[in-house]
Amino acid sequence: MPNQHLPVKPCEHCKREFAWRKKWERDWERVKYCSKKCAAAAKSGKR
Repeated sequence: MPNQHLPVKPCEHCKREFAWRKKWERDWERVKYCSKKCAAAAKSGKR
């Protein structure tokens, strides 16, 4: 699948868009953050 046709969604913490990745194939609906750094910051309440 070419990169330009991959689904994207905004990160709930930093609001930047990130694209679908093969490792998220089964969990794409549950993925909320673009990185582990954003996930950790969101859980600690930092911006």
